[in-house]
Amino acid sequence: MNMFWLLVSMLFYHGLCISTSNTSVNISTMPSIVKIGAIFSFNSSVGKVAKVAIEAAIKDVNDDPTILNRTMLKLAVQDSKLDNEFLGIVEALRFMENDTVAILGPQRSVMAHIISHIANELRVPLLSFAATDPTLNSLQFPYFVRTTQSDLFEMAAVAEIVAHYEWRDVIAIYIDDDHGRNGIAALGDMLAEKRCKISYKAPMSPDLGRLDITNALVKVALMESRIIILHIYDSSGVEVLRAARDMQMMRNGYVWIATDWLSTLLDTESSLNSSVMDSIQGVLTLRMYTPETKLKKNFVSRWSNLTAAGNTDNGLFGLNTYGLYAYDTVWLLAHALDTFFSQGKNISFSNDKVLSDFSEGNLRFNAMSVFDEGLVLLENILNVSMSGVTGQVKFTPDGNLIHPSYEVINVIGTGSRTIGYWSNSSGLSVVPPDKLNAQANGSSSIQPSLYGVIWPGQTTQKPRGWELSSNGRQLRVGVPIRVSCHEFVSRVEGSDMFGGYCIDVFNAAKDALPYPVPYKFVPFGDGHTNPINQDLLHKITTGDFDAVVGDITITTNRTKMVDFTQPYIESGLVVVAPVWKLNSSAWAFLRPFTPSMWCVTGISFLLVGAVVWILERRTNDEFRGPPRKQFVTIIWFSFSTLFFSHRERIASTLGRLVLIIWLFVVLILNSSYIASLTSILTVEQLSSPVKGIESLISSNDPIGYLRGSFAENYLTQELNVHKNRLVPLNSPNEYEKALRDGPRKGGVAAVIDERAYMELFLSTRCEFGIVGQEFTKMGWGFAFPRDSPLAIDMSTAILKLSENGDLQRIHDKWLTRSACSSEGAKQDVDRLPFKSFWGLFLLCGSACFLALLLYLIKMVRQYMRHSDGSSSKKSFFSFVKEKEEDADKMQEEAGKNGAKRRRIDQRVSNGRVHEDGTLDGPNNRGVYAGYEA
Repeated sequence: MNMFWLLVSMLFYHGLCISTSNTSVNISTMPSIVKIGAIFSFNSSVGKVAKVAIEAAIKDVNDDPTILNRTMLKLAVQDSKLDNEFLGIVEALRFMENDTVAILGPQRSVMAHIISHIANELRVPLLSFAATDPTLNSLQFPYFVRTTQSDLFEMAAVAEIVAHYEWRDVIAIYIDDDHGRNGIAALGDMLAEKRCKISYKAPMSPDLGRLDITNALVKVALMESRIIILHIYDSSGVEVLRAARDMQMMRNGYVWIATDWLSTLLDTESSLNSSVMDSIQGVLTLRMYTPETKLKKNFVSRWSNLTAAGNTDNGLFGLNTYGLYAYDTVWLLAHALDTFFSQGKNISFSNDKVLSDFSEGNLRFNAMSVFDEGLVLLENILNVSMSGVTGQVKFTPDGNLIHPSYEVINVIGTGSRTIGYWSNSSGLSVVPPDKLNAQANGSSSIQPSLYGVIWPGQTTQKPRGWELSSNGRQLRVGVPIRVSCHEFVSRVEGSDMFGGYCIDVFNAAKDALPYPVPYKFVPFGDGHTNPINQDLLHKITTGDFDAVVGDITITTNRTKMVDFTQPYIESGLVVVAPVWKLNSSAWAFLRPFTPSMWCVTGISFLLVGAVVWILERRTNDEFRGPPRKQFVTIIWFSFSTLFFSHRERIASTLGRLVLIIWLFVVLILNSSYIASLTSILTVEQLSSPVKGIESLISSNDPIGYLRGSFAENYLTQELNVHKNRLVPLNSPNEYEKALRDGPRKGGVAAVIDERAYMELFLSTRCEFGIVGQEFTKMGWGFAFPRDSPLAIDMSTAILKLSENGDLQRIHDKWLTRSACSSEGAKQDVDRLPFKSFWGLFLLCGSACFLALLLYLIKMVRQYMRHSDGSSSKKSFFSFVKEKEEDADKMQEEAGKNGAKRRRIDQRVSNGRVHEDGTLDGPNNRGVYAGYEA
């Protein structure tokens, strides 16, 4: 691609080339002169300032003995002419035949794209202080060096401003060339990160006239968004704003954000005429921020003398930021060259071998020379780190200058005011970026992001950012025409007027908006069958409707098509089935607990009684006696704990532990039973074969639903109900008939619909009722196109209606329930199951098990001691049956006999026993023999 542009440029350059020697030119390591070129438009706001700044920088570098060591920079400047890009290319080609080591410029991105191909081929670095197209940083242009800020960061600042004021859509007006298109593409990416977007793009021809501007602005005025980004050149930007003022587009409600072309114009032109100033009142613009350093102050103080000395043709003009970057560009190149020479490199040029193949003919391609050490110089340029009039000059790895930042400026009266700053590191702030970075205590967090703005129309109130299309067309609001439930939406016979709960909420919210909304209702449906809500919402995506008002449920799938407002009524799905009253019976006292609960409770009573008996019978006489008495004691003790009236004394520690936990369980069971029985006996109970959505799904009975609602998809897709079981119904009368007939007569077991519909249905039909719980949580809302700002404002209005009570008053007007639906009857679902108390029983069972385990360990230890000290062996179960006091006495007597036997055995072993079995001594004869007997 680069060769293509090179050849095209060469063909245009035919006849302009001057013959030069084909031999390589070698210059000493430190030449006396280094040739550099500069190309920009002398008559533009950027070019005339840059010319003065570059010439001043060349003089300052040549006068500075500390740099380049007596080597002088020789500058050749060419006027690129803004209205003729081709002439700019030709001027650039002239530099390539004069051994130029680097080119300052070009000024515009369009020319930079073309010349960069030539620079790549001839290895001549291209240092541009004004070409801001973000795509010039690509790997396609390695020899292009941008010495100013990229539009990528400027568009990030614009997106930050848009997000700061909570706008969502913007309109982009731009010049349709590389500079404009790529800048707006970057803006779109930055807005997307802020969840904003460009809703309309208005490209303009580079050679636009007043008629072109007017036609483009007419289309812009028809859009809803009033946030306009103007990315254009200063030569035509003022004309666009002047045309906008004439078309009443600079009035209250509009926001104009101009890129830095406007701040450049204001800084350069010391006095703009009143017509221009009137056209730019309230506009926001950006200016590249440069710190107030000593170098900058010194250069600014010299500016008036510099312009007076060398630019008499253009008169006096101000200094803009592009002039500062142009000045630093010269110094940047000087530092790179100084490093280049210190590395021992030579400036040498040679013929391009590729171009030599085209030397035949009259084109003279051999006039172009390749800079042999161009890559080394390029690397030195990118590695420079210096302090300049724009601050610290240093490049990031991707080729951009470090610390990109901008001033946010508001044009007011005859001048402008800085309302804040943006930097890539800290975003928006009223503190300059260099000072903000220097603050270590973070106190800037309490500062506002931007100061107040005077907007177009001389107002300080933040514009809403959008208006309804000003093409005279009313909003087309789709309204569903349903067969029934006219309390929600109904059409007045013989007219285009509508009424109902949903219509009144919409009108009340619309009236609460701070601006008028012209609209007309458009019916959807034939009135004989319920329309499909999905088809109605699809009309918004096709542009047939601008909004939909009615009983439209907000679901996940629908939010992918349209935007909904805040829900104005909650309405989840419920199950309605036939119900009948439960008559009171003699066995009503058994209804608080389920059968399984009764069984577990009874077993627990017996189990706890048995455990306490085991723990107490060895030490407590009240738990001993004949087996019949012990059995009666267990039964009596167990059930007497129900009333806390047990008379038996608990002596053991383990028994007391079990009893305390059991009494706590009994307390909970007793309280729950009394509360449930009270509810059963005092509140009317209804019964139904359908207990809720779970029992309905597990059966095979048919289920009714409202035709056209989302209930069908929800049942089939979410609950996996087979479609053959679903019966579509159109009206409450069909509901009633299907429920009365039941599954055996071709009807349905239950109807699933939204609570709002069902409460209205049940208000006059007491033989049906809602069974189970509401199994979805949804609501109704008004639908608008995606990203519609009207949806946000309507949501705010609905919240206001809810806060001031108007929403409830509208609800009571249309949906007041009759006595039938407000009796407070409830279904027979109050029986307490075992699963509600399994934790208590687990606690009690664990305590019993632990107590028995500790008791068993204790008994085993006592039995082992008894076996060691007693001559008579007993079984473990016999030992456990004995009373603890009897076992202790027997163990004590056995211990005494064992001691006596041990004394006798000792005497025998000492020889003190005679052959007749008597012991020595008058009192001991016959003792041993008797003992033996």
